[in-house]
Amino acid sequence: MKVPIISVEGVSKSYMLHHQQRERYTALRDVMARKARGLFSTTTAQKSTREEFFALRDVSFTVGQGERVGIIGRNGAGKSTLLKVLSRITSPSSGRIVLNGRVASLLEVGTGFHPELTGRENIYLNGAILGMTRSEITDKFDEIVAFAEVERFLDTPVKRYSSGMYVRLAFAVAAHLEPEILVVDEVLAVGDARFQRKCLGKMEDVSKGGRTILFVSHQMDAVQRLCNTGLLLDQGRLVASGPMNEVVRSYLESGASAQAEIELADSAAPDMHAYAERVRVEDLEGRPLREVSIGAAWRVRVEVNVRRPLDGFVIGLGICTMLDLPVRTTWSRPRALAPGRYAVTFVSDGIHLTEGRYKLVIGLSDEGRVIQYLPDHASLTIAEVSTMVPDERILNTKSGLLLNQMEVTLEPIA
Repeated sequence: MKVPIISVEGVSKSYMLHHQQRERYTALRDVMARKARGLFSTTTAQKSTREEFFALRDVSFTVGQGERVGIIGRNGAGKSTLLKVLSRITSPSSGRIVLNGRVASLLEVGTGFHPELTGRENIYLNGAILGMTRSEITDKFDEIVAFAEVERFLDTPVKRYSSGMYVRLAFAVAAHLEPEILVVDEVLAVGDARFQRKCLGKMEDVSKGGRTILFVSHQMDAVQRLCNTGLLLDQGRLVASGPMNEVVRSYLESGASAQAEIELADSAAPDMHAYAERVRVEDLEGRPLREVSIGAAWRVRVEVNVRRPLDGFVIGLGICTMLDLPVRTTWSRPRALAPGRYAVTFVSDGIHLTEGRYKLVIGLSDEGRVIQYLPDHASLTIAEVSTMVPDERILNTKSGLLLNQMEVTLEPIA
């Protein structure tokens, strides 16, 4: 039986959080009285509580040599903590990890770099940390510099590098010094689009050479392109593993709700000037729709609660794929609103969407300042088979072609 290159057994990582209860306002007389009481009391003025927080909880999996593993999940799911534990930056609170090979990690901008050393010196320093000999590093040196595109700044201290230059050089070192295991966090998002494509291509080449890759990213298209195996984390627990496409599907299905009407009031903060209360997908007669047939007319109704007077209120509705690729966005015109409840309706233009689910992204602003942003709360489902013809109200009567704009209306709710 082939020995896995990574074996994780029941790994948990916990942190102790300390909370202090403080008075928001204390008068001088209160401070003096408390000091006087303190002369005759051993109790402290502030109460402190502790809470154990699990960033990882009982995570187990194995990875074979040459596998490309994508680790996905929402913010705070434990992805970066898992990579830090695997990279031996921090130790697990419990459990066992076995790594059969050298690990190169790119977890943060400038990981493993000394800011006072030049780019040239940091290449050799990183190589030495990975266990490479000086001659091995020298053999790869020109490839690293060419890939990172930092020839002009090679003898400049890296503390003067931009974040993009940091990432380019750090990734070039990690990818070219031939570790058996390459660990890459979302840090690649710092680079521009061209360099991201270049990095993905290099990681594909690395995996073809038999080396193992662990890749964390919120870009589902990049994860699916690069990785053949996936791990899905949720609140520190491993909730799904298997082929990458299936794990991505599980992640997306756990996101935006497919219900016709979604309550949003719980997403509002107490100090918001306005917030969306609910959103509903419906037909042009106001009947709720769980799914829309291809070619049929539909609209989205958003109920908004305005708490304070607004001078330039704008609400936007975005449609994007479940991989967060934008399809279109429509905004209302700026207008002044008095406190109260309002219904905003976006009427579809018969957009030619293919079968599947789409996210509905809702954003509220006032005079250009964002009030609320809801990217993952509601969705639109387009049915595979159409049983309806486009509604005449969204047709251009002269050409018979579908209009390419959405009508937006706003009216008070009694």
